[in-house]
Amino acid sequence: MTARNAIHRRTLLQTGTLVLLLGAQQIARGASVFAVRIWPAEDYTRVTIESDAVLQAKHQFVSEPPRLAVDIEGIDLLPSLRELVGKLKSDDPNIAGIRVAQNAPNVVRLVIDLKKPIKPQVFSLQPVAAYQHRLVFDLYPATPPDPVDQLISQRMKELEEASERAARLLGLEAEKVTRPAQQQVDPLGELIAGRDRPKADPAPGKPAAKPSTKDDDTAVAGAKPKDEPLTSPPPAGKGKTERLIVIALDPGHGGEDPGAIGPGGTHEKKVVLQIALKLRDRINDTRVNGNPMRAFMTRDKDFFVPLQVRVQKAQSVQADLFISLHADAFLTPKPQGASVFALSTRGASSAAARWMADKENAADLVGGLNTKAADAHVRRALLDMSTTAQINDSLKLGTAMLGHVKKIGKLHKPNVEQANFAVLRAPDIPSVLVETAFISNPDEEKRLNDPKYQDDLAEALLRGIVAYFAKNPPLARNRQI
Repeated sequence: MTARNAIHRRTLLQTGTLVLLLGAQQIARGASVFAVRIWPAEDYTRVTIESDAVLQAKHQFVSEPPRLAVDIEGIDLLPSLRELVGKLKSDDPNIAGIRVAQNAPNVVRLVIDLKKPIKPQVFSLQPVAAYQHRLVFDLYPATPPDPVDQLISQRMKELEEASERAARLLGLEAEKVTRPAQQQVDPLGELIAGRDRPKADPAPGKPAAKPSTKDDDTAVAGAKPKDEPLTSPPPAGKGKTERLIVIALDPGHGGEDPGAIGPGGTHEKKVVLQIALKLRDRINDTRVNGNPMRAFMTRDKDFFVPLQVRVQKAQSVQADLFISLHADAFLTPKPQGASVFALSTRGASSAAARWMADKENAADLVGGLNTKAADAHVRRALLDMSTTAQINDSLKLGTAMLGHVKKIGKLHKPNVEQANFAVLRAPDIPSVLVETAFISNPDEEKRLNDPKYQDDLAEALLRGIVAYFAKNPPLARNRQI
């Protein structure tokens, strides 16, 4: 061996030794934590710890008092972990407090004090999109909220607030809206009855609003005062049973999944929730063919909802329509305009529609789905959930919506497009996905943040819904909830 080769070999050995030493130091110091996040909601609260390496965790649920103890291995008590305590809000429906401490070398103990019994899910997520490794704690209430009860509670709260406002105007004591404990009624029937209680007399000097006397098509297209609810006349005849029309509104993304992000930093999940809330209020103030409408939100706050759960929520309240709201994005800022999509099981209507469906169907990966806990049977069933009737009705709904959306802004495509969106696969509910605008376009990003455009869009979507029901009355329910 020449002297030159010997020197080269010695240099390689020294370099390899240095690499091993650096690797050992990396292991010894543990993983680095980049961010900690808490997403509170009535459905469940999610706690996320994002790090540069996989974190191993062992957890134990203690029932009295309810708390979740988690030992996180391969990590030291870093300042970023202590931030979890400060991120907790007092109105979190599930978490009462958080404690962190160094339980052993390279082991941090996290104790989550709970307000009620929960069914915890603890799992890890691989790096995806802008995220690195995530350790996730999903804290589901042991007794999950019932969607129908949520509809009723929301309406009763609104009635109480309206009663209190009227009482303050008239200088009277507000009458509480209550229900006798022994009274057994159908929940949807109760909701209708509550909705149609006589309204308080108008304030002195203010005349009562006159009911609309126009038919549905005229009411949709005709001018009306901005604060007058969009309604159609009640059906003729006395003693007719009213049919509550339930519209499921699905603001896309949420929580860990921000959706598309505009050039100005606007998150899709935020603007579509704002639009959905405005549409919800309009739906709740509207009647079609004399029947009241009621909006049901798959999420009303900033939290993540898996795609299949969105569909299941709509089915649980026997929704008559399912409307998923999104804000489109593309690789360049040039595309613009709103779009409406319906389901297709035979291929997309365009390459762009196929690309859009693939992007939206990846939401579960970004939002963070616990695949081990997901019901494989349900996942397989959702893939087959489609009927010709559902798709045809969805196309009619989408066409009615486009007819009114085009009056307030540009359309990306003049006709309803189709693709295999996972969130549109309920076989018994006409379902559409509305791309409100291209958030990747700077001008449209500004419009999406403009309250006036949000109001105009919500109004246009409502008019599309009413126009659809004017020609396609909802069928009688085959069972009571």
